[in-house]
Amino acid sequence: MAPRHTPSVNQRRFGTELRRLREAVGMSAPVAAERLGVDRTMISNIESGRFGISEERLRRLASIYECDDFELINALATMTGGRSKGWWDEYRGKIPPDFLDVAELEHHATALRTLQTAHIPGLFQTEDHARALFDLFVPALPRLEVELRIAHRLARHVVIAGDPGVPYVGLVHETALRMRTGGSRVAKAQLDHLLEESERPNVSLHVIPFTAEGFPMAGDTMMYVAAASPHLDTVEVDSPIGAVFFDSPTQLANFRRRLDLVEQVALNSSESRDRILEIARDL
Repeated sequence: MAPRHTPSVNQRRFGTELRRLREAVGMSAPVAAERLGVDRTMISNIESGRFGISEERLRRLASIYECDDFELINALATMTGGRSKGWWDEYRGKIPPDFLDVAELEHHATALRTLQTAHIPGLFQTEDHARALFDLFVPALPRLEVELRIAHRLARHVVIAGDPGVPYVGLVHETALRMRTGGSRVAKAQLDHLLEESERPNVSLHVIPFTAEGFPMAGDTMMYVAAASPHLDTVEVDSPIGAVFFDSPTQLANFRRRLDLVEQVALNSSESRDRILEIARDL
C-alpha cells in the first residue's frame, strides 16, 4: 500500500490507538511486525498513519495484543482501509487541512459537544455571518479561498440536518450572541437561524449568561467528538495556528469534566431560546 503524505486526523487517531494497544502489553514494534508477518518498519508506519491496514490484519493485531474489547475492535475495523472519501475531499489542497479533519471527525461522530465563547457555532453559521468572519482575517484571505471556506462551512451542516442528525449539545456564551458580526441585519438573521436550529430534536443549545460567575475554559473554542467506542473520542480546540487535537484518556476525561462544569452554569434549553430571542429583538 502506498504511503500517505499527509495522514488525516482520523488516520493518525487509528494508528495512535493501535500503538496504545501494543504498548499496553509491553510489546516492541519489531516483535509485533514479526508476529504479524510483515516488514519491521510496517508497524511504525501504521501507527503514524502513513500506511493503512486491512480489517483482517487489524483483527490479527488485536489478537496479538490480547485485546478483548470487541466494541473498540469493531470501531477500529470501520476505520481500516484507505482514506475515507467524503464530501470534504473536494476541498483538499484548497483550504487548510485541519478544516477537513474537523469535517471528517464530525461525519464519523456519534455525538458532539461544543463550547464557544466568542463565536456562533460553525455548524449553525449563516453564509453572511461566515463571510463576515472570514473577511476579518489579517492579512486578508484571497477571495477564492474565502468562498471555498464558506462553502465548506455550510456543507458541514449536514451532520446536524441529516436523517438522523448527530446528537449535539452546544454551549455558547452570551458574548457570541451579542457581537454584531457583519452588522445588525446579518447578526439578527444569524440569531433567527440559530433559534430555528435549536428546535431540532437532536440539538440542545445552552447559553452561558453574563451573570455566570466564571467557568472552565473561558475564552476557548472546543469540540468534543464522541466515537463508536469511547477509546476513540477526540477533542478539537481552536488555536491561533489552527486546530489542535487531543485524544489521551486523561485529556478526554478532563475535557468531559470541564464541559460538565460549564453546562452547570449555563441556562437550560428553554431559557436559552428566550435569551437568544431577547437579544435578537434588540437588534
